[in-house]
Amino acid sequence: MTQKKRIVVTGMGVVSCFGNDVESFYNSLLQGKSGIVPIEEFPVADYPTRFAGVVQNFDPGQYMDKKSARRVDPFIRYSMVAGKKAMEMGKLDSQALEKIDRKRAGVIIGSGMGGMTVFYEGVDTVISKTYRRLTPFFVPYIITNMGGALLAIDIGFEGPNYSISTACATSNYCIHAAAQQIREGKADIMLCGGAEAPINPIGLAGFVAIKALSTRNEEPMRASRPWDQARDGFVMGEGCGVLMLESLEHALARGAPIYAEYLGGSINCDAYHMTDPRQDGEVVGRCMEEALADAGVAKERINYINAHATSTIAGDLCEINAIRKVFGPQAHNIKINSTKSMTGHCLGAAGGIEAIATIQAIRTGKLHPTINLENPEPLVEGFDLIPNEAKEHTVDVALSNSFGFGGHNSTLVFAKY
Repeated sequence: MTQKKRIVVTGMGVVSCFGNDVESFYNSLLQGKSGIVPIEEFPVADYPTRFAGVVQNFDPGQYMDKKSARRVDPFIRYSMVAGKKAMEMGKLDSQALEKIDRKRAGVIIGSGMGGMTVFYEGVDTVISKTYRRLTPFFVPYIITNMGGALLAIDIGFEGPNYSISTACATSNYCIHAAAQQIREGKADIMLCGGAEAPINPIGLAGFVAIKALSTRNEEPMRASRPWDQARDGFVMGEGCGVLMLESLEHALARGAPIYAEYLGGSINCDAYHMTDPRQDGEVVGRCMEEALADAGVAKERINYINAHATSTIAGDLCEINAIRKVFGPQAHNIKINSTKSMTGHCLGAAGGIEAIATIQAIRTGKLHPTINLENPEPLVEGFDLIPNEAKEHTVDVALSNSFGFGGHNSTLVFAKY
Protein backbone atom coordinates (compact mmCIF):
# COMPACT_ATOMS: atom_id res chain seq x y z
CA MET A 1 0.00 0.00 0.00
CA THR A 2 1.42 3.41 -0.96
CA GLN A 3 1.85 5.85 1.86
CA LYS A 4 -0.69 8.68 1.93
CA LYS A 5 0.60 12.11 0.99
CA ARG A 6 0.96 14.32 4.05
CA ILE A 7 -1.03 17.55 3.87
CA VAL A 8 -0.28 20.71 5.83
CA VAL A 9 -2.01 24.03 6.44
CA THR A 10 0.27 26.83 5.24
CA GLY A 11 -2.14 29.76 5.32
CA MET A 12 -5.47 30.95 6.76
CA GLY A 13 -7.78 33.81 5.84
CA VAL A 14 -10.86 34.96 7.72
CA VAL A 15 -13.67 37.48 7.32
CA SER A 16 -15.76 37.61 10.49
CA CYS A 17 -17.81 39.71 12.89
CA PHE A 18 -14.46 40.15 14.71
CA GLY A 19 -12.64 41.51 11.66
CA ASN A 20 -10.42 40.05 8.96
CA ASP A 21 -7.22 39.17 10.78
CA VAL A 22 -6.68 35.62 12.07
CA GLU A 23 -4.82 36.65 15.23
CA SER A 24 -7.30 39.33 16.34
CA PHE A 25 -10.23 37.07 15.41
CA TYR A 26 -8.91 34.34 17.72
CA ASN A 27 -8.03 36.81 20.48
CA SER A 28 -11.64 38.03 20.46
CA LEU A 29 -12.77 34.41 20.86
CA LEU A 30 -10.30 33.84 23.73
CA GLN A 31 -11.67 36.93 25.47
CA GLY A 32 -15.18 35.49 25.26
CA LYS A 33 -16.52 38.44 23.27
CA SER A 34 -19.86 38.23 21.51
CA GLY A 35 -20.01 39.42 17.90
CA ILE A 36 -23.82 39.47 17.91
CA VAL A 37 -25.35 42.92 17.29
CA PRO A 38 -28.71 44.45 16.33
CA ILE A 39 -29.20 44.40 12.52
CA GLU A 40 -28.98 47.95 11.14
CA GLU A 41 -28.37 47.18 7.46
CA PHE A 42 -32.11 47.04 6.62
CA PRO A 43 -35.40 47.66 8.50
CA VAL A 44 -36.16 44.77 10.89
CA ALA A 45 -38.75 46.32 13.24
CA ASP A 46 -41.45 43.82 12.24
CA TYR A 47 -39.20 40.72 12.28
CA PRO A 48 -39.36 38.46 15.36
CA THR A 49 -35.52 38.23 15.23
CA ARG A 50 -33.64 41.52 14.87
CA PHE A 51 -29.96 40.64 15.49
CA ALA A 52 -27.11 38.64 13.94
CA GLY A 53 -23.33 38.14 13.79
CA VAL A 54 -22.89 40.84 11.16
CA VAL A 55 -19.63 41.61 9.33
CA GLN A 56 -19.54 45.38 9.91
CA ASN A 57 -17.76 48.14 7.95
CA PHE A 58 -16.21 45.60 5.58
CA ASP A 59 -13.61 47.11 3.27
CA PRO A 60 -11.92 44.78 0.75
CA GLY A 61 -9.01 47.24 0.63
CA GLN A 62 -6.20 46.37 -1.77
CA TYR A 63 -7.49 42.80 -2.16
CA MET A 64 -10.07 43.78 -4.78
CA ASP A 65 -10.52 46.34 -7.53
CA LYS A 66 -12.90 49.02 -6.14
CA LYS A 67 -15.33 48.94 -9.07
CA SER A 68 -15.65 45.13 -8.98
CA ALA A 69 -15.99 45.17 -5.20
CA ARG A 70 -19.01 47.50 -5.44
CA ARG A 71 -20.74 45.27 -8.00
CA VAL A 72 -20.29 41.75 -6.65
CA ASP A 73 -22.35 40.04 -3.95
CA PRO A 74 -20.82 40.29 -0.46
CA PHE A 75 -20.13 36.52 -0.36
CA ILE A 76 -17.80 37.00 -3.35
CA ARG A 77 -16.03 39.93 -1.65
CA TYR A 78 -15.53 37.79 1.46
CA SER A 79 -14.10 34.90 -0.64
CA MET A 80 -11.64 37.16 -2.44
CA VAL A 81 -10.34 38.78 0.74
CA ALA A 82 -10.11 35.59 2.85
CA GLY A 83 -8.50 33.69 -0.05
CA LYS A 84 -5.84 36.33 -0.63
CA LYS A 85 -5.21 36.72 3.10
CA ALA A 86 -4.60 32.94 3.34
CA MET A 87 -2.01 33.29 0.56
CA GLU A 88 -0.44 36.26 2.35
CA MET A 89 -0.16 34.29 5.61
CA GLY A 90 1.32 31.41 3.59
CA LYS A 91 4.02 33.64 2.04
CA LEU A 92 2.61 33.08 -1.45
CA ASP A 93 3.24 36.59 -2.78
CA SER A 94 3.66 37.57 -6.45
CA GLN A 95 7.31 36.44 -6.49
CA ALA A 96 6.50 33.07 -4.90
CA LEU A 97 3.56 32.65 -7.31
CA GLU A 98 5.96 32.85 -10.27
CA LYS A 99 7.78 29.76 -8.95
CA ILE A 100 4.82 27.40 -8.47
CA ASP A 101 3.06 25.34 -11.14
CA ARG A 102 -0.31 27.10 -11.38
CA LYS A 103 -1.79 24.17 -13.28
CA ARG A 104 -1.43 22.26 -9.99
CA ALA A 105 -2.95 25.00 -7.81
CA GLY A 106 -6.71 25.04 -7.27
CA VAL A 107 -9.64 26.57 -5.39
CA ILE A 108 -12.65 24.90 -3.74
CA ILE A 109 -14.62 27.57 -1.91
CA GLY A 110 -18.33 26.87 -1.47
CA SER A 111 -21.38 28.72 -0.24
CA GLY A 112 -24.58 27.37 1.24
CA MET A 113 -26.78 30.04 -0.32
CA GLY A 114 -24.68 32.01 -2.81
CA GLY A 115 -25.43 35.60 -3.83
CA MET A 116 -28.50 36.26 -1.71
CA THR A 117 -28.20 40.07 -1.79
CA VAL A 118 -27.80 40.23 -5.58
CA PHE A 119 -30.70 37.76 -5.91
CA TYR A 120 -32.97 39.77 -3.60
CA GLU A 121 -32.18 43.09 -5.30
CA GLY A 122 -32.58 41.56 -8.77
CA VAL A 123 -36.01 40.12 -8.02
CA ASP A 124 -37.04 43.51 -6.59
CA THR A 125 -35.85 45.24 -9.79
CA VAL A 126 -37.86 42.88 -12.05
CA ILE A 127 -41.03 43.25 -9.95
CA SER A 128 -40.90 46.98 -9.23
CA LYS A 129 -39.37 48.18 -12.55
CA THR A 130 -38.99 45.80 -15.50
CA TYR A 131 -36.88 42.78 -16.47
CA ARG A 132 -35.00 45.11 -18.85
CA ARG A 133 -33.46 46.87 -15.86
CA LEU A 134 -31.89 43.66 -14.46
CA THR A 135 -28.09 43.75 -14.32
CA PRO A 136 -26.28 41.42 -16.77
CA PHE A 137 -24.20 40.39 -13.75
CA PHE A 138 -27.28 38.90 -12.02
CA VAL A 139 -26.59 35.22 -12.84
CA PRO A 140 -22.79 35.28 -12.42
CA TYR A 141 -23.04 36.96 -9.01
CA ILE A 142 -25.66 34.65 -7.49
CA ILE A 143 -24.09 31.29 -8.35
CA THR A 144 -22.11 29.59 -5.57
CA ASN A 145 -18.97 28.90 -7.64
CA MET A 146 -18.22 32.52 -8.49
CA GLY A 147 -16.26 33.39 -5.32
CA GLY A 148 -13.68 30.71 -6.08
CA ALA A 149 -13.83 31.38 -9.83
CA LEU A 150 -13.07 35.11 -9.55
CA LEU A 151 -10.33 34.37 -7.02
CA ALA A 152 -8.71 31.94 -9.49
CA ILE A 153 -9.03 34.46 -12.33
CA ASP A 154 -7.26 37.05 -10.16
CA ILE A 155 -4.37 34.81 -9.03
CA GLY A 156 -4.11 32.54 -12.06
CA PHE A 157 -4.77 29.18 -10.34
CA GLU A 158 -5.59 26.78 -13.21
CA GLY A 159 -6.03 23.56 -11.21
CA PRO A 160 -9.21 21.96 -9.80
CA ASN A 161 -11.85 24.61 -9.15
CA TYR A 162 -15.45 24.08 -8.08
CA SER A 163 -17.84 24.80 -5.24
CA ILE A 164 -19.74 22.41 -3.01
CA SER A 165 -23.01 23.44 -1.37
CA THR A 166 -24.11 21.29 1.57
CA ALA A 167 -25.79 23.92 3.73
CA CYS A 168 -24.00 24.39 7.06
CA ALA A 169 -21.47 21.63 6.28
CA THR A 170 -20.29 23.36 3.08
CA SER A 171 -16.84 24.51 4.26
CA ASN A 172 -15.85 21.13 5.69
CA TYR A 173 -16.95 19.36 2.51
CA CYS A 174 -14.81 21.79 0.48
CA ILE A 175 -11.74 21.33 2.73
CA HIS A 176 -12.18 17.54 2.59
CA ALA A 177 -12.48 17.65 -1.22
CA ALA A 178 -9.45 19.91 -1.59
CA ALA A 179 -7.35 17.55 0.54
CA GLN A 180 -8.45 14.66 -1.72
CA GLN A 181 -7.16 16.56 -4.79
CA ILE A 182 -3.74 16.81 -3.14
CA ARG A 183 -3.80 13.20 -1.91
CA GLU A 184 -4.66 11.94 -5.39
CA GLY A 185 -1.71 13.85 -6.84
CA LYS A 186 -3.89 16.24 -8.88
CA ALA A 187 -2.77 19.37 -7.05
CA ASP A 188 0.11 20.66 -4.91
CA ILE A 189 -1.73 23.55 -3.32
CA MET A 190 -5.44 24.30 -2.71
CA LEU A 191 -7.36 27.26 -1.30
CA CYS A 192 -10.50 25.88 0.33
CA GLY A 193 -13.35 26.74 2.67
CA GLY A 194 -16.67 28.56 2.52
CA ALA A 195 -18.31 31.97 2.36
CA GLU A 196 -21.77 33.19 3.33
CA ALA A 197 -23.57 36.56 3.27
CA PRO A 198 -27.21 35.75 4.12
CA ILE A 199 -28.07 38.69 6.36
CA ASN A 200 -30.59 40.50 4.18
CA PRO A 201 -34.41 40.73 4.20
CA ILE A 202 -34.98 37.42 2.36
CA GLY A 203 -32.26 35.46 4.18
CA LEU A 204 -33.54 36.53 7.59
CA ALA A 205 -37.18 35.93 6.58
CA GLY A 206 -36.36 32.42 5.38
CA PHE A 207 -34.92 31.32 8.72
CA VAL A 208 -37.68 33.11 10.61
CA ALA A 209 -40.22 31.12 8.56
CA ILE A 210 -38.82 27.79 9.75
CA LYS A 211 -38.70 29.05 13.35
CA ALA A 212 -34.99 28.23 13.60
CA LEU A 213 -33.78 31.49 15.13
CA SER A 214 -33.48 32.81 18.66
CA THR A 215 -35.83 35.71 19.41
CA ARG A 216 -33.90 37.08 22.41
CA ASN A 217 -34.01 40.63 21.02
CA GLU A 218 -33.57 42.29 24.40
CA GLU A 219 -30.20 40.52 24.94
CA PRO A 220 -28.65 39.73 21.53
CA MET A 221 -25.19 39.02 22.98
CA ARG A 222 -26.68 36.31 25.19
CA ALA A 223 -28.84 34.75 22.48
CA SER A 224 -26.38 32.15 21.13
CA ARG A 225 -26.10 29.67 24.02
CA PRO A 226 -25.15 26.17 22.93
CA TRP A 227 -26.03 23.36 25.39
CA ASP A 228 -27.77 25.82 27.73
CA GLN A 229 -31.28 24.93 28.88
CA ALA A 230 -32.49 28.44 27.99
CA ARG A 231 -31.42 28.26 24.32
CA ASP A 232 -34.21 29.08 21.88
CA GLY A 233 -32.66 28.73 18.42
CA PHE A 234 -29.51 29.73 16.57
CA VAL A 235 -28.27 33.21 15.67
CA MET A 236 -27.42 33.99 12.03
CA GLY A 237 -23.82 34.86 11.26
CA GLU A 238 -21.82 35.53 8.10
CA GLY A 239 -18.28 35.71 6.81
CA CYS A 240 -15.67 33.47 5.22
CA GLY A 241 -12.96 31.04 6.32
CA VAL A 242 -10.28 29.82 3.89
CA LEU A 243 -7.38 27.42 4.46
CA MET A 244 -4.41 27.03 2.18
CA LEU A 245 -3.58 23.32 2.07
CA GLU A 246 -0.35 22.00 0.54
CA SER A 247 1.35 18.68 0.15
CA LEU A 248 4.12 18.54 2.73
CA GLU A 249 6.86 18.18 0.12
CA HIS A 250 5.60 21.22 -1.82
CA ALA A 251 5.42 23.32 1.34
CA LEU A 252 8.92 22.31 2.43
CA ALA A 253 10.36 22.88 -1.05
CA ARG A 254 9.18 26.49 -1.13
CA GLY A 255 9.97 27.16 2.53
CA ALA A 256 6.34 27.83 3.46
CA PRO A 257 5.28 28.40 7.07
CA ILE A 258 3.39 25.36 8.45
CA TYR A 259 0.62 26.09 10.96
CA ALA A 260 -0.87 22.60 11.41
CA GLU A 261 -1.26 19.26 9.70
CA TYR A 262 -4.50 18.01 8.12
CA LEU A 263 -4.64 14.31 8.99
CA GLY A 264 -7.94 13.30 7.40
CA GLY A 265 -11.69 13.68 7.31
CA SER A 266 -15.02 12.11 6.52
CA ILE A 267 -18.44 12.98 5.10
CA ASN A 268 -21.76 11.12 5.23
CA CYS A 269 -25.53 11.67 5.42
CA ASP A 270 -28.19 10.97 8.06
CA ALA A 271 -30.73 10.13 5.30
CA TYR A 272 -33.35 10.99 7.88
CA HIS A 273 -34.99 14.45 7.74
CA MET A 274 -34.80 17.72 5.80
CA THR A 275 -33.82 19.93 8.74
CA ASP A 276 -33.65 17.78 11.91
CA PRO A 277 -30.68 15.61 12.88
CA ARG A 278 -31.10 11.99 13.97
CA GLN A 279 -31.41 12.28 17.73
CA ASP A 280 -29.39 9.16 18.53
CA GLY A 281 -26.35 10.64 16.75
CA GLU A 282 -25.69 7.26 15.12
CA VAL A 283 -24.61 8.54 11.69
CA VAL A 284 -22.76 11.56 13.11
CA GLY A 285 -20.84 9.13 15.32
CA ARG A 286 -19.94 7.02 12.31
CA CYS A 287 -18.71 10.16 10.53
CA MET A 288 -16.28 10.85 13.39
CA GLU A 289 -15.11 7.22 13.45
CA GLU A 290 -14.51 7.20 9.69
CA ALA A 291 -12.58 10.48 9.96
CA LEU A 292 -10.32 8.92 12.60
CA ALA A 293 -9.81 5.87 10.39
CA ASP A 294 -8.97 8.10 7.41
CA ALA A 295 -6.50 10.04 9.58
CA GLY A 296 -4.97 6.82 10.94
CA VAL A 297 -5.36 8.15 14.49
CA ALA A 298 -6.39 6.24 17.61
CA LYS A 299 -9.43 7.79 19.27
CA GLU A 300 -7.49 7.97 22.55
CA ARG A 301 -5.42 10.79 21.04
CA ILE A 302 -8.39 13.13 20.49
CA ASN A 303 -8.36 15.69 23.27
CA TYR A 304 -10.22 18.61 21.68
CA ILE A 305 -13.39 18.91 19.57
CA ASN A 306 -14.60 22.13 18.00
CA ALA A 307 -18.28 21.19 17.99
CA HIS A 308 -20.95 22.14 15.47
CA ALA A 309 -23.13 23.18 18.47
CA THR A 310 -25.45 25.80 16.97
CA SER A 311 -27.68 26.53 20.00
CA THR A 312 -30.70 24.65 18.62
CA ILE A 313 -32.89 22.47 20.79
CA ALA A 314 -32.29 19.22 18.86
CA GLY A 315 -28.88 19.65 17.23
CA ASP A 316 -26.72 20.33 20.29
CA LEU A 317 -27.69 17.10 22.04
CA CYS A 318 -27.50 14.89 18.95
CA GLU A 319 -23.79 15.74 18.66
CA ILE A 320 -23.21 15.04 22.37
CA ASN A 321 -24.92 11.65 21.96
CA ALA A 322 -22.58 10.90 19.05
CA ILE A 323 -19.44 11.92 20.98
CA ARG A 324 -20.52 9.73 23.91
CA LYS A 325 -21.09 6.77 21.54
CA VAL A 326 -17.73 7.12 19.82
CA PHE A 327 -15.49 7.91 22.80
CA GLY A 328 -17.26 6.22 25.72
CA PRO A 329 -15.82 7.16 29.15
CA GLN A 330 -12.92 8.99 27.43
CA ALA A 331 -15.44 11.62 26.23
CA HIS A 332 -15.25 13.29 29.64
CA ASN A 333 -11.51 13.94 29.15
CA ILE A 334 -12.04 15.71 25.82
CA LYS A 335 -12.31 19.50 25.83
CA ILE A 336 -15.26 20.62 23.65
CA ASN A 337 -16.32 24.15 22.70
CA SER A 338 -18.64 26.08 20.41
CA THR A 339 -17.30 28.98 18.34
CA LYS A 340 -20.91 29.78 17.35
CA SER A 341 -21.63 30.97 20.89
CA MET A 342 -19.71 34.13 19.85
CA THR A 343 -19.91 34.36 16.04
CA GLY A 344 -23.42 33.02 15.56
CA HIS A 345 -23.97 30.35 12.92
CA CYS A 346 -22.15 31.38 9.74
CA LEU A 347 -23.91 28.64 7.71
CA GLY A 348 -21.76 27.69 4.68
CA ALA A 349 -18.80 29.63 6.13
CA ALA A 350 -19.02 28.08 9.61
CA GLY A 351 -16.70 25.12 9.01
CA GLY A 352 -13.95 27.27 7.46
CA ILE A 353 -14.09 29.80 10.28
CA GLU A 354 -14.14 26.99 12.88
CA ALA A 355 -11.25 25.14 11.20
CA ILE A 356 -9.24 28.34 11.73
CA ALA A 357 -10.32 28.45 15.40
CA THR A 358 -9.27 24.78 15.73
CA ILE A 359 -5.84 25.43 14.17
CA GLN A 360 -5.35 28.51 16.37
CA ALA A 361 -6.12 26.34 19.42
CA ILE A 362 -3.41 23.92 18.28
CA ARG A 363 -0.95 26.78 17.70
CA THR A 364 -1.59 28.77 20.89
CA GLY A 365 -2.35 26.02 23.43
CA LYS A 366 -5.43 28.04 24.44
CA LEU A 367 -9.07 27.05 23.93
CA HIS A 368 -11.74 29.71 23.63
CA PRO A 369 -14.79 29.44 25.91
CA THR A 370 -18.36 28.51 25.07
CA ILE A 371 -20.06 31.69 26.26
CA ASN A 372 -23.59 32.01 27.69
CA LEU A 373 -23.42 28.48 29.10
CA GLU A 374 -25.05 29.18 32.47
CA ASN A 375 -27.45 26.29 33.02
CA PRO A 376 -26.23 23.25 31.04
CA GLU A 377 -28.56 20.52 29.81
CA PRO A 378 -28.50 17.48 32.17
CA LEU A 379 -27.35 15.35 29.20
CA VAL A 380 -24.01 17.19 29.05
CA GLU A 381 -23.12 16.55 32.68
CA GLY A 382 -19.50 15.39 32.97
CA PHE A 383 -18.47 16.97 29.64
CA ASP A 384 -15.91 19.80 29.69
CA LEU A 385 -17.59 22.37 27.42
CA ILE A 386 -15.25 25.20 28.55
CA PRO A 387 -18.02 27.39 29.94
CA ASN A 388 -17.50 31.15 29.82
CA GLU A 389 -13.71 31.31 30.31
CA ALA A 390 -10.81 30.30 28.08
CA LYS A 391 -8.55 27.42 29.12
CA GLU A 392 -4.90 26.54 28.59
CA HIS A 393 -4.73 23.16 26.87
CA THR A 394 -2.08 21.39 24.81
CA VAL A 395 -3.98 19.93 21.87
CA ASP A 396 -2.71 16.56 20.64
CA VAL A 397 -5.27 15.81 17.90
CA ALA A 398 -8.43 17.85 17.26
CA LEU A 399 -11.73 17.24 15.47
CA SER A 400 -13.83 19.96 13.85
CA ASN A 401 -17.46 19.00 13.17
CA SER A 402 -20.01 20.55 10.82
CA PHE A 403 -23.52 19.29 10.04
CA GLY A 404 -26.01 20.73 7.55
CA PHE A 405 -29.69 20.71 6.59
CA GLY A 406 -30.36 17.60 4.54
CA GLY A 407 -28.45 15.46 7.04
CA HIS A 408 -24.98 16.31 5.69
CA ASN A 409 -22.31 15.39 8.26
CA SER A 410 -18.60 16.18 8.16
CA THR A 411 -15.58 15.81 10.43
CA LEU A 412 -12.04 17.10 9.87
CA VAL A 413 -8.95 16.01 11.83
CA PHE A 414 -6.08 18.43 12.57
CA ALA A 415 -2.88 18.16 14.63
CA LYS A 416 0.38 19.98 15.26
CA TYR A 417 2.85 19.48 12.42
